[in-house]
Amino acid sequence: MANARPFRAGPLALTTSAANILNPPAVSGGVNGGSPALAYRIRHIHVVNRTGTAATFSLYIGATAGSASGTEVAGSGRSVPANGVIDVYYPNLRLVAADFLTGLASANSTLTITVVGDIEAV
Repeated sequence: MANARPFRAGPLALTTSAANILNPPAVSGGVNGGSPALAYRIRHIHVVNRTGTAATFSLYIGATAGSASGTEVAGSGRSVPANGVIDVYYPNLRLVAADFLTGLASANSTLTITVVGDIEAV
């Protein structure tokens, strides 16, 4: 991890339909060697409820726009209090090119998510 660089994804509004939040790029070919495959190491997920009513969220790691049972990674219906925040910390949650961090909320545009971590070559 000596060459890891910090990243931030978001802030992004969560909706009632599962949507992609984060996905590492795959190796791309082309002239002059392309670029290396990258991995994201998520360190912190911050969820803000900007409304006066409690709302829930669920986060998944799996297929694009996925929300399949058994792929929950954080939140699985976790409630965020009215005008409150939830912080989830990970020592080493790693995503590679085939992994999508996806999520949804109980109501549209109530919750905003920000993801922070490191990018590194695979």
